[in-house]
Amino acid sequence: MADSLTLPHSRLRSSGGTPIVLVIGGGASGNAITILLRRAGIAVDLVEARPDWNATTGSGITLQGNALRVLRELGVWEQVEASGYAFGSLGVTAPDGTVLFVAEDIQTGGEDLPATLGMQRPRLQQLLINAVRASGAGVRLGTTAEALEQDADGVSVRFSDGTSGRYDLVVAADGLNSATRAAIGIAEKAEPTGMAIWRIAAPRPESVTRTDLAYGGPAYIAGYCPTSENTIYAYVVEACRDRAAIDPATYADEMRRLAQGYGGAWPEITEHITDPKKVNYTWFDRLLVEGSWHRGRVVLIGDAAHCCPPTMAQGAAMSLEDASVLAELLTSGRDWDDELLQGYHDRRISRVRTVVEASVQIGQWQLDGVRDADIAGLVGSTMNLLKERP
Repeated sequence: MADSLTLPHSRLRSSGGTPIVLVIGGGASGNAITILLRRAGIAVDLVEARPDWNATTGSGITLQGNALRVLRELGVWEQVEASGYAFGSLGVTAPDGTVLFVAEDIQTGGEDLPATLGMQRPRLQQLLINAVRASGAGVRLGTTAEALEQDADGVSVRFSDGTSGRYDLVVAADGLNSATRAAIGIAEKAEPTGMAIWRIAAPRPESVTRTDLAYGGPAYIAGYCPTSENTIYAYVVEACRDRAAIDPATYADEMRRLAQGYGGAWPEITEHITDPKKVNYTWFDRLLVEGSWHRGRVVLIGDAAHCCPPTMAQGAAMSLEDASVLAELLTSGRDWDDELLQGYHDRRISRVRTVVEASVQIGQWQLDGVRDADIAGLVGSTMNLLKERP
């Protein structure tokens, strides 16, 4: 099934002409860099493996200020603000719902943006899809890049439908299990951290006006985030199990069993954990590609280069920042050479490494049963670092 905006069979850059970029993957980072490059007048083709462009999957997402800053750069901030639920604090509770303390969130995007905003993930994806379409990029859905052949001047790509194209640069935004990453000889793969998460979208209890996290109880973490005036997404984190051994028909039963051990707003939330098709179960993974994030004229972005558990809610933010930094460099007037692409990596690696390692550490402390872990200190130092522009 192909989108109505299709790619020509071959696109060649003439001498001194406008460069042509292929973006593989239509998630947050792929959509974002497409929008930014098109704004600069660069021709972009985007291919996405899923025919539905991931427009209906996912429950909710927590976006902190540094993510909102990039969404403002993309021109969708006003729609995001209208669609989501902004708040500025984080509550930590006992499993029975007793509030232990409330901390003010750090405004990593600056004082003119909320510290945190929750929204329904499909709504965010739809806003980005609309912006990609409005940009005039070529789009093909249900299509993958099957083969890439590089030379000194560009990349020849053969697609899954038998068509082909010629590009000056290929941006691999095809996610955690990136086939493009493997195709260009980067061997790193995502590794499970030992934790897994149950997620569901649910109606918002009137009392839920921020994220609250309960540590301990039947699971390691139980939390929720308001995603609009009427909705939240709720989640429970436990040790990972063999996914093949869990019948998807029991997903609601499994999540409800864990959630019933929590007080506060949880009894009201648990009433809505009934449909197994609305419950998602996912392992936490870790990935950080060491060394360069490019090979020749193919460059990794977002989860294809790095991913981390959502213990700090920074995964999407790191992907969006990648897009912003890479687009800035590609539109700077400099040659698209090894120096520029290595410069992209060099600007990102320290910041991304800090987030990945902190996110993994928070989970590891819980797996190891460390009772005096300074989670608040680690989160605070990391978030203060993220106030600086990438």
